[in-house]
Amino acid sequence: MRGALGGPRVLLRRLREVMAEPVSAQERLDKIVVLIAANMVAEVCSVYVLRVDSTLELYATEGLKREAVHETVLRQDEGLVGLVASEANPINLSDAQGHPAFSYRPETGEEIYHSFLGVPILRAGNTLGVLVVQNRARRTYSEEEEEALQTTAMVLAEMIASGELLTLAKPGAEPAIRPRLHLTGAALAEGIALGHVVLHEPRVVVKDVIADDLQKEIRRLDEAIVTLRSDLDRMLERGEIAEGGEHREVLEAYRMFAHDQGWLHRLREAVMTGLTAEAAVERVQSDTRARMLRVTDPYLRERLHDLDDLGNRLMRLLMGQDHAPPREQLPDNAILVARSMGPAALLDYDRRKLRGLILEEGGPTSHVSIVARALGIAAVGEITNISGLVDAGDAIIVDGSTGDVHVRPPADIENAYRDRVKLRAGRQAQYRALRDKPCVTKDGEHISLMINAGLLVDLPHIAETGAAGIGLFRTELQFMIATTMPRISEQLSLYRAVLDAAGDKPVTFRTLDIGGDKVLPYMRQVEEENPALGWRAIRLGLDRPGLMRSQVRALLQAAAGRWLKVMFPMIATVAEFDQAKELVERELTYLRRHRHKLPERVEVGAMIEVPSLLYQLDELMERADFLSVGSNDLVQFLYAADRGNARVADRFDPISAPVLRALKDIIDKSRETGTPVTLCGELASKPIGALVLVALGYRSLSLTPTALGPVKALLLELDTKKAAALVCPLVEKPMKGVAIRQQLEAFAAAEGLPL
Repeated sequence: MRGALGGPRVLLRRLREVMAEPVSAQERLDKIVVLIAANMVAEVCSVYVLRVDSTLELYATEGLKREAVHETVLRQDEGLVGLVASEANPINLSDAQGHPAFSYRPETGEEIYHSFLGVPILRAGNTLGVLVVQNRARRTYSEEEEEALQTTAMVLAEMIASGELLTLAKPGAEPAIRPRLHLTGAALAEGIALGHVVLHEPRVVVKDVIADDLQKEIRRLDEAIVTLRSDLDRMLERGEIAEGGEHREVLEAYRMFAHDQGWLHRLREAVMTGLTAEAAVERVQSDTRARMLRVTDPYLRERLHDLDDLGNRLMRLLMGQDHAPPREQLPDNAILVARSMGPAALLDYDRRKLRGLILEEGGPTSHVSIVARALGIAAVGEITNISGLVDAGDAIIVDGSTGDVHVRPPADIENAYRDRVKLRAGRQAQYRALRDKPCVTKDGEHISLMINAGLLVDLPHIAETGAAGIGLFRTELQFMIATTMPRISEQLSLYRAVLDAAGDKPVTFRTLDIGGDKVLPYMRQVEEENPALGWRAIRLGLDRPGLMRSQVRALLQAAAGRWLKVMFPMIATVAEFDQAKELVERELTYLRRHRHKLPERVEVGAMIEVPSLLYQLDELMERADFLSVGSNDLVQFLYAADRGNARVADRFDPISAPVLRALKDIIDKSRETGTPVTLCGELASKPIGALVLVALGYRSLSLTPTALGPVKALLLELDTKKAAALVCPLVEKPMKGVAIRQQLEAFAAAEGLPL
């Protein structure tokens, strides 16, 4: 820096004094720009603040014309200042006017200044404004000067974030510290929730920014880094799992970053500019986040999350805070916001107070989404940087039906959603009134509506919805939320509780569907090129017979004296089904030999998810007691479109001729052989999906508990003969240029069916 020796530190101390003075916001800003200009021997220092309308307003200046303050407004794509804001990167030029982005604003009088240094004012990686210094002489500012200006910008960031500048703003042009946002992501769990933000991993708020003793801060930083490294080493040595379900590979990545010399060098450099150790971590973290949020490479974006987590851990160590947030302090109407979550973490929260969930990651078929639907909370995923855009306590609306999220909504939006909640509550009351009414269509067809489940929290839904039973019990969820492998006694206890809750209603247990994207935290993960098509489900079970036999034994013992239905997932060949069925027979023989009480009746079935089974239906139906169609995976594999990949998940419609032809072949074969078939994928959980399935001939559906009411309401009004007369010809010969879904929607409208 060209000022006096120790210039940055002197400047920070003087800024701290100015921040403590009892003056107006404008006076404080005016003093700050004078101080910065004098300390940097700059002829101009200006502060631009980002407004809620996405423009940049000149809030203070030393050197430019004073009458331009609050009058000069730039778009984010206008001028060098706009370029700094949009790219969140410093710009250092010896001849600003020669740059193609230079924008001449005559009211400022800046045409006589040539050198330009602008840095973004950042907080949590979000741009709040731009800080600029200029000189008449053509010169390039040094790295030390650039570093000092970035450090100074942190002080301005806290001033803007505090809301102090709101008194200077015109209505509609307030600083964008708490902007109203309308964001759209992936709908994960239906429902509408109005409430207040709770951050799953609350951001550390650094209150003491300016250091008194630099050597002390360096020592604090070094000690915290040593502690961080030793903590990670201990976790790896003991095989522990960190908060949020991080696996060993993640901890290894953390350890690698914790030893990265470039990262440590940047932290120490930030301290040497005059910041406290925790402020230095926040500064480096915010700069890195701002740059990497603009990167499209998914691998690099994932590394940002690792660095974020590591930086948060380090700041908590420096400030003596626990890593885990206090779950017991959950407010009423809580909307949980997280980068990502495992199902176990979600279940840690008080269900009575939790209304909604918003994730940066996670699609509709992710495991946490399944749990969210089981809990009956509205959920939306794939909202980029949501944890950096909100603060704890912010008012927020989650629409799990459309994927819309409204942050700090205006009164009219809030009122509209309150009306929708009332309307939805009225509909739910109507659905509850249908609970005990048999599901019989207008033309007398009986449809069995069952629910999908997987946890104890699902069990009350059987009585609440009037379901005919559980058509799919996902046994892997118990394994996924546990920190260690569930013992046979624990499995037996769960399965017995499920059967007790169902009473005389049937329950179909699916054996472990793990592997691929369903990684158990206590099992070694196998790296695969394409895990969805890899070592998972029945393939893993047959290769690990001890694991599968213990589960089957627990199921058989839990069902003593009762009816047990067991089905195997991801069967690709009849030979696999034969092997799995033989394993059940061996366990029955074992229990007989040891004089255990056996189930009164055992039925063994398979899930049709892999397209190869479509060409083995005759052989399969000879062997299986029943079949279940898993439409989620069947559609995924038919179209070779990963349902967890947002770019292709919605590319193909499950209500289309190829899928419906496959589904029709299955139900036609089942009628010929008398083999019962249930469809238990997400297709059945939408009224329009249920309509087309019943039209094809399906008479047993298993769906999400919250979907049972809407689907039942439609089926009670449906004439299946009319629906079949429309659908079956369309499946055989689709109309060119008109989607089957559109024709079904038109049919429903004409028939007055509630979609």
